[in-house]
Amino acid sequence: MTVTQRRGRKIMMTSGELDEFLTTQRTCRVATVSADGFPHVSALWFAWDGTSLWLYSVVRSKRWTELRRDPRIAVVIDTGEEYEQLRGVELSGTVEFVGESPRVGELRAELDVPEMLFARKNFGLDEMPHDGRHAWMRLTPQKIVSWDFRKLGSR
Repeated sequence: MTVTQRRGRKIMMTSGELDEFLTTQRTCRVATVSADGFPHVSALWFAWDGTSLWLYSVVRSKRWTELRRDPRIAVVIDTGEEYEQLRGVELSGTVEFVGESPRVGELRAELDVPEMLFARKNFGLDEMPHDGRHAWMRLTPQKIVSWDFRKLGSR
């Protein structure tokens, strides 16, 4: 994982803070490039394994189709209402498609950890329910930018 951040070092998350944030947050916004060149942004649940962001997407979605055509992606996870509460992470790179599409639960050791993390966080289950409509993408970020405005103290 490459963390490159020139501006905002004061508000940058440490690797521990980054892991805690990505492990506990649930929803991300995924930006893809449409065939016409315009950006497309959609919300999606995810799992973080400490190295990669795992995205579980409907395979008949615009997002899935766009990433099959062009795997470049940017993802933002953020929280906070007031200025001094704002925290977030932007991850970018290219996705890899992992496992069968759609996912029906074939044994795949590479998916054991992300499926367990995802099922626990989003469904309160120890095993991943498969609906035959979703499949996995893995983003091992090439660039990460983070911010935590709480580090600025009160203005």
